[in-house]
Amino acid sequence: MKKRSGHLIDQPMPFTPGVTKAMVREHAFKLYRDKLARHRPLSLEDWVLAEKDMVSTRETEGLLTR
Repeated sequence: MKKRSGHLIDQPMPFTPGVTKAMVREHAFKLYRDKLARHRPLSLEDWVLAEKDMVSTRETEGLLTR
């Protein structure tokens, strides 16, 4: 069984220009509602996947240009 450390990690700055932490956090809440509803912090992997998903979704909708 894996042990969880009690240390909370600050979420990293988004690597995509024009994207804010708040935007990623909002999108992550839609994707990981079950984790966030239990007041658990997202892992770094979840955070990066949420940002990538948000960017690809916005690009297909034409809302974000690079």
